[in-house]
This record gives sequence, C-alpha cells and structure tokens, in this order.
Amino acid sequence: MQVVSVISLWFIPVLIGFILIYGTIKRVPTYESFVEGGKEGIKIAVSIIPFLVGMLVAISVFRASGALEYFMEFIRPVLEAIGIPPDIVPLAIIRPISGSAALGITSDLIAVHGPDSFIGRLASVLQGSTDTTFYVLTVYFGAVGIRKMGDALKVGLLADLIGIIAAIVVVTLIFGRI
Repeated sequence: MQVVSVISLWFIPVLIGFILIYGTIKRVPTYESFVEGGKEGIKIAVSIIPFLVGMLVAISVFRASGALEYFMEFIRPVLEAIGIPPDIVPLAIIRPISGSAALGITSDLIAVHGPDSFIGRLASVLQGSTDTTFYVLTVYFGAVGIRKMGDALKVGLLADLIGIIAAIVVVTLIFGRI
C-alpha cells in the first residue's frame, strides 16, 4: 500500500512536468498555451452558467413542490409488490439530475437505515452505478452549443435505468435482504 500512496502523491506533478518538458523540447510555447487554455476555460464556464441555473431551479421546484413525494406515494404499492424499497426512489429519480442532491439523499438513507442495511448498500451501489445524465448533457452540450440532444438524452436515461436495475439485482444477489 505504501507504493500506491507514493505513486498517487507524485503522479500528477510528474505528469505535468513531463508535459512541460515535452512541449519545450517540441518548441511549443507552453506558458502561452496554458494561458490560452485558461482563457477558454473561463469562457466555457461563463457560457454554461445559464444552463446550470436552469437545471438547479428545476430541481428545486420539483422537490419543493411536493411532486417527488406525491410520485413516491403513487408508486409505493407497485414497488413493494415487486420487492423494491420505496425509500430508494428519490435517489433513483434525482441521480440523473444532480450528483450533489443524490449524494445528499444517499447520506440521508445511510444515516437513517445504516451503511450495512439493504437500503444503505443499495443506495451506495446506485450512487456509483448511474450518472448525472441531465447535468452532463446540460454542461457539455451547452458548452459546445449543441441544441438537439434528444437521442443522447434517451440513451443516457436508458443507461441510468439499466444501472438502477443492475444495482438492485446485484445488491439483492450478493447481500440479500438484510
């Protein structure tokens, strides 16, 4: 384990040093290239702010309006009939939208049910099995100006659904119902 710690400590500085030395050998103006990249990064950050604000407002409205709780109560009987804990639904819904909100829900589920409970384990696996599809599409597609993202959204949400199903199946098979 000591070797891994040393490698992880030195990897980034050595990589940066290598890039700078290689660029200098190839006669690339490394400092100027760095500054230009920084300028581009700031421009991109400013250009995606409206997309991020819109997404965060939509998340807040969805949660504050009570729509999430209403939806949970509506589907609770179906979920209980097929053996899926209803407590996991908010995480499954919010995870494709916001990583930080999903992390908050995961933390709450673990605090309430415990890290070694079925729900705690399922929340942990679900957190790592899906992605923030709406965030990724908003930020990356917005940064490069792509407006038509329907197919990418469908594929991303399908991948999230498969991740949710796989998480439930894997946690049930490995840990069973605790």
